[in-house]
Amino acid sequence: MKTKNSQIRTETATQTRRPFFTERLARAAAAHPWRTILVFVFLIAASAVAMVSLLGSSMTSVAQQRGNLPDSTKALQLVEKRMGASNKASELVVLRNDDLTVTDAAFKQKVAALTDDLTALGPDKVTGVVTFAQVKDPTMVSEDRHAELLIVNLADDFDGAADYIADVHDVVAAGGGSGFTTYQTGETSMQSAAMELSQSDLENAEIFGMPAAFIVLILVFGAVVAAGVPLLLSVVSILLSFGLVTLVGQFYTMSVFAANIISMLGLAVGIDYTLFIVSRYREERGRGLVKADAIAAAGATAGRAVFFSGLTVMIAMVGMTVVPMDITISLGLGAILVVFTTLIAALTLLPAMLSLLGDRIDAIRVPIVGRKLSHKATGAGSGATVADAGVENGVWARLAHSIMRHPLPYLGAAVAVLLLAASPIIDMKTGSLEGGAGFPDRLYAKQGLNELQRDFTIGKVDPVEIVVDGAKTDTRVTAGLQALQAALAKDERFGPSQVQWNEAGDLAVLKTPLAVAASSDAAQAIVGDLRGTIVPQAFGGVADHVYVGGTPGGVVDYLAFFDLWLPIAIVIVLTLSFLLLLMAFRSIVIAAKAIVLNLLSVGVAYGLMVLVFEKGVGASLLGLAKVPQIEAWVPLVMFAMLFGLSMDYQVFLLSRIKERYDVSGDTREAVATGIGRTAGIITGAAAIMVVVFGAMAGGELTQFQQMGFGLAVAILIDATIVRTIVMPAAMELLGDWNWYLPRWLEWLPRVEVEAHGFGETPVAEPAGEDRTGAERTNVKRPGLPRGFEPALIPVRIAEDEC
Repeated sequence: MKTKNSQIRTETATQTRRPFFTERLARAAAAHPWRTILVFVFLIAASAVAMVSLLGSSMTSVAQQRGNLPDSTKALQLVEKRMGASNKASELVVLRNDDLTVTDAAFKQKVAALTDDLTALGPDKVTGVVTFAQVKDPTMVSEDRHAELLIVNLADDFDGAADYIADVHDVVAAGGGSGFTTYQTGETSMQSAAMELSQSDLENAEIFGMPAAFIVLILVFGAVVAAGVPLLLSVVSILLSFGLVTLVGQFYTMSVFAANIISMLGLAVGIDYTLFIVSRYREERGRGLVKADAIAAAGATAGRAVFFSGLTVMIAMVGMTVVPMDITISLGLGAILVVFTTLIAALTLLPAMLSLLGDRIDAIRVPIVGRKLSHKATGAGSGATVADAGVENGVWARLAHSIMRHPLPYLGAAVAVLLLAASPIIDMKTGSLEGGAGFPDRLYAKQGLNELQRDFTIGKVDPVEIVVDGAKTDTRVTAGLQALQAALAKDERFGPSQVQWNEAGDLAVLKTPLAVAASSDAAQAIVGDLRGTIVPQAFGGVADHVYVGGTPGGVVDYLAFFDLWLPIAIVIVLTLSFLLLLMAFRSIVIAAKAIVLNLLSVGVAYGLMVLVFEKGVGASLLGLAKVPQIEAWVPLVMFAMLFGLSMDYQVFLLSRIKERYDVSGDTREAVATGIGRTAGIITGAAAIMVVVFGAMAGGELTQFQQMGFGLAVAILIDATIVRTIVMPAAMELLGDWNWYLPRWLEWLPRVEVEAHGFGETPVAEPAGEDRTGAERTNVKRPGLPRGFEPALIPVRIAEDEC
């Protein structure tokens, strides 16, 4: 009997619930598990073949700008196009003896012997060695006259010379002894070092990151098999994405650093997405669903959230691909591809694996943490399930209720802490860690650079290159070159200059070393003077065809480029993320609040990164480098990645809150339940990401130390302070305004993340009561989520009193 306080809300029972495609994929894969697995085996084999045969030619360590080209890029392209065989690389070798001077006979004999050994490598490797005795250049002798600089001219540009630079170094290293020490550096050595560090950092991160992630997964799942599944799926996703990168690389050469992003991000999101889906599968099994239905329910709920999460991450990565720089495009494409392959694997391969494993997903339980595992419902007709146990009264739900009872103090304290942590951002200085500044001292190229910096004009390793696009027969061009050389000779900031013409006589390159490091502020000021005053005065009417390049010019253009594009990329990421969240949750408040919360996390990451790397607070304790600036591309890449990954948790949490709110209509109860059901999973997923990105921060490349540290810190704060304190406090204060959508936006398409009817406490059929007709058909068996069967829309019954 119904009373006046009873309310029955009935939805049309004859309507059809159209399953979302993630549910259909899960059902299909679970119905044909071996067929699905064989498809992935074939794809992995194809990727392996492509990687072995083509990966090397698909990647480079060189980063160039695209689109509207600056002077340095125009200069480089002119040299590459017209110099041809004349555009050769060179290495710098320092020979030192603390007992002999360069004018001593024994020292001269050693120089001659080393020169002979280097030229003995053959003209296909070394075309000649320039010594002080040949050119009488005083900058080739150290101030104490105990060291001499040799210039080793190689047979190829630095890309080609990379194949035999190790042979050159073997000869240089063997030239030491008997009181002599040798050092070597140069563009080829530096690029080879970058490749070596990238590979070693990647390997070390995987060696540390995967076992550490496995331990966290065991703590989360309580079973070895369940913990191993996410790692297996991550490896599959990474291999497939490398196969795709290899194919893309045949049309657009990717940066070698994309490999680092693919491996780290693939491991992070692969584990996250698998964790979300497997956890939901176990929850549905706990409700009493049979295996096939539990897999489908997980696909319809967690799979749906994972799809939108992955879509959000990929959209955020678009912010990198629109920036016309090879390294950002490569990192963005690599990130998009690995998230794409992870989504495909999570939505198809994972259901197939769950179909084969069934309840054996919880095999090999771990003592203590594995005791909580159970797939048995609490009994027919009880209306309660194992999945529900402790959610409303669990520690996370109690914390949420506590925060929402006193939202203002919690919100004020948390935001104050976050703003304090973000405050060092006002001192952020971006720059370039080119020229080995981001390399460890153990590398011979860095040791050679340090020796140059101590005793010689460091600009010799990265001289300014002034490229003149004009004919040798044009008197204005030749007069301009003479005037320029005269001006440089009078300026103590420049070393001796030399001019080289191409064979056609229509392009000249003037090279001059600087007395300062190529990436320093002083070098940037010198480039500004060259472009603004010195070159225009020397060349007059043909100055428009003169380009100041080389590494110093490239650094200036590089920094100006990111100063221009960082705000553009941020606006693109914010706009696309806002629009996706607006359509997904149909709330302008939810979308705006998510943007603000993510900006808080990013701000904290930037602030702490400045505190550690620029100011050196805790750097030595953490094993991180103290450097003068943050690498210019790191803030941009970090912003895109953090926004994408933070939205992962946002979408997953909000989908559960919205799912509950659509049933209860109570924001506080929905928030507490959503946090209660997801906080443990999100915390575990965040812990894994912290471990993975922390492993990246443990590498030797300073650029990736900065990015790994920033990502790890931001994810940790986002999943703890932001999601468990700031978000529930803000939602409590906003109340029903959380779900506000202006009428003028009602036209937005309904792209809902939450799957209605899943995860609700099922309505049990009372004993002894006979129901017929539509009312009977809409009452499901105990333990089954209402609305699960495609043919029916559930009857929702909310009873206050009967």
